[in-house]
Amino acid sequence: MKQERGRGLRPNVEILAPAGSWESMVAAINAGADAVYMGGSRFGARAYADNPQEEDFLRAIDYAHLHGKKLYMTVNTLVKEEELGQLPDFLLPYYRQGLDAAIVQDFGVFSLIRDVFPDLPVHASTQMTVTGYRYAKLLKELGAVRVVTARELSLEEIRRIHNEVEIEIESFVHGALCYCYSGQCLLSSLIGGRSGNRGRCAQPCRLPYEAGEGGIAGKGKKTARQAEGSYLMNLKDLCTLDLLPDILEAGVYSLKIEGRMKSPRYTAGVVHMYRKYTDRYLERGREDYRVDPADKRFLLELFDRGGFTDGYYRQHNGRDMVALGRKPAFREVDPGILDYLDKEYVNRKKQEPVEGRLVVREGEPVRLELEGKVFVTGAVVQTAKNQPMEKERILKQLNKTGESPFFFSRLEAELSGNCFLPVQELNELRRRGLKKLEEAILSQYFRDSGNGAEEGRDSRGMPGSQTKDGTKASFFGRPRIHVSLEEPEGLAEVLSHPDVDGIYLDACGFPAEGWKAAAGACRKAGKTCGLILPHIFRKKAEQYFMEHIRDLKESAFDELVLRSLEELGFLKEQGCEAPVVFDAGLYGMNHRACKFLGELGATRLTLPLELNERELRGLAQHTGKGAWDWELIAYGHLPAMVSAQCVRRTAERCVKQPGVIFIKDRRGKSLPVKNHCRFCYNTVYNPDPLSLLGLGHQVEGLGVKVLRLSFTVESPKQIRAVLDAYGDCFVRGEDTPAPVARFTRGHFKRGVE
Repeated sequence: MKQERGRGLRPNVEILAPAGSWESMVAAINAGADAVYMGGSRFGARAYADNPQEEDFLRAIDYAHLHGKKLYMTVNTLVKEEELGQLPDFLLPYYRQGLDAAIVQDFGVFSLIRDVFPDLPVHASTQMTVTGYRYAKLLKELGAVRVVTARELSLEEIRRIHNEVEIEIESFVHGALCYCYSGQCLLSSLIGGRSGNRGRCAQPCRLPYEAGEGGIAGKGKKTARQAEGSYLMNLKDLCTLDLLPDILEAGVYSLKIEGRMKSPRYTAGVVHMYRKYTDRYLERGREDYRVDPADKRFLLELFDRGGFTDGYYRQHNGRDMVALGRKPAFREVDPGILDYLDKEYVNRKKQEPVEGRLVVREGEPVRLELEGKVFVTGAVVQTAKNQPMEKERILKQLNKTGESPFFFSRLEAELSGNCFLPVQELNELRRRGLKKLEEAILSQYFRDSGNGAEEGRDSRGMPGSQTKDGTKASFFGRPRIHVSLEEPEGLAEVLSHPDVDGIYLDACGFPAEGWKAAAGACRKAGKTCGLILPHIFRKKAEQYFMEHIRDLKESAFDELVLRSLEELGFLKEQGCEAPVVFDAGLYGMNHRACKFLGELGATRLTLPLELNERELRGLAQHTGKGAWDWELIAYGHLPAMVSAQCVRRTAERCVKQPGVIFIKDRRGKSLPVKNHCRFCYNTVYNPDPLSLLGLGHQVEGLGVKVLRLSFTVESPKQIRAVLDAYGDCFVRGEDTPAPVARFTRGHFKRGVE
């Protein structure tokens, strides 16, 4: 039985199964998974799964390796500064045991693993929102061996990544779909403090919402289309059995199944089906590939949210992807299906075939050879006083491998002389031989402590107030006030306001034909001018900027605000050399992440939206003065979700015109939603704007160079009132009340777990 570290068991394809428990892991491997991904007791994006503790996780690694499979650990949450120093000690036992890869979202975690455990493969999580080949190429250059693509990518976009970058591609093929681009969702965080970026998503997108309150449905009245149901953001589960040939031929290596919160039976059933049809394609090719409708019904029997969708592989979005009605009522699953899954996968003992040879010679120690590489000897073979032992009896006894992970596929015995051995001696010989074989297999995976593990450990906890050069941090001086505008209607108010130092034009609302004139007007008013690129940079955005690259260059923006690292690669390709500011969605949650982003070329980093004042201060102090400055969003309706879906299209119809609608939740809160038709995505905003008015002393203590006031759905009159108030507070030091009736402090006070 050959065991080769790091090789796939089947050519060019890996079926990757979820496991939220030991039982699910066993079921997945029994059902045919090539690899399993699990979370440990910390740092994983499913905090509420039955994640194994250290001892069980180490045992799971061994179990996978004994059966020729791989096990990946999800280390895919954003990590706070005070947690980062605990990560090396957390990872070290799993690294030593032979963990096959870590799935990572946080740039600081990425950096730490590359420094401390350089031979531990890193997979870039779907939480990194990889939407194109430029970002994938960057991640490969930084050390990633695999990218998990955003769920929203088309077959064409995946194929382009495959053609442009020599890196493994992992894509989701079955299970729950997030409404938001993964890594760009703050809805659960903002409304309830449970952060999806920290593994605690409360799934508010699965709740009912009505389009109304000034939106397209008007005064809360449902449209005819919405009358079918109010679950406007409740996406159906993904099922891609019909598309498997297309997905594999597009260059996907790892077929990822979602469901770490699901039962072992669910895991087993789904893996079984994808194993069946993947093998069918590999063996017969596209011509004979057909999916039996009964197999789809089998999958729906396991879990039904309102039907299946084949996702985004062939369409950019669609109302047919949304389960508008309630999830089907609880129903008993066919007992026959459950019995089948339990018998075949959940409760079945899995054993691997081995070949053995037993040598029994009178007067010599008995010898057992396994796989031609493991040898054990036992007691001296005695001379039989009566009837000598028969070969058949010896073989029958040795074949009783019991609970070991092996069975004999072939076992030979060579007997010489008048031989006798007690049965217990044969049993002990078999036990020691199989144990030695197990150790030989697992030893191929074991590692030492890695390079720099001791240096990577940070025992300081929360950072102090020292900068990099050891001097006391000093945070004096008024921050500059920058305003970001999504719509041109507010530009005149901002240009005329004396307290505004800089203006960001959002490319979603400001057409390229007007960039140069707007930039000129900003400079004439004595203000800097920057351009905010879209949250999501995909084919439509690339085409738009290619068509208007001359407008971009001739506008000579003072800064470009990036929300995707795909944009960084695009700008370099086009020779655009303006200074870049990284927005809050490029998360710098710890000093390593900030250093990582700074080294990519950012002149300023926007502080994360999920850290509280204490954590922000600690981050700024620990990081000290680097090659970048800090920016803080101090006002605005924060983007709670960024989605490829279109609420307007779901609730009514697509009118191909940008605009604002409102969706009302169960508590009567109205959330503004913008459809950015230029780049074809939606932004759902927090209903109450963030306001840090009255917290001038705390804000100044962070040492930020820029305060950003973000205007998205405000009228020019409202914009003026906010600017006046922030000028009074942060320029003139006056105690000014917020000019809005309702506002939130965001996470500045409470933070997230």
